[in-house]
Amino acid sequence: MDCNTVTFSSHAIKRMFERELSRDDVVSAIQQGEIIKDYPDDTPYPSCLILWFVRQIPVHVVVGRNPDDFSCYVVTAYIPSETLWQPGFRERKK
Repeated sequence: MDCNTVTFSSHAIKRMFERELSRDDVVSAIQQGEIIKDYPDDTPYPSCLILWFVRQIPVHVVVGRNPDDFSCYVVTAYIPSETLWQPGFRERKK
């Protein structure tokens, strides 16, 4: 995903600290990760769920992007649970 700027919510910063994820880890996820779910109706901007691996650990990043200026807003970043996600961490278990 292309972003002119990346802003982190306070929630995202807190979760990143708890999970030992750096800003660079999350920016790499945004730039190089796989979009596994789109949320076009999210407000204030459409968002998506991105999968990336940091030190071989799966990471999900939820990021919204302003379609007018391509500024991105990181909502949260977390390590997906094996109990909630299918192998590969691309789909939730049913």
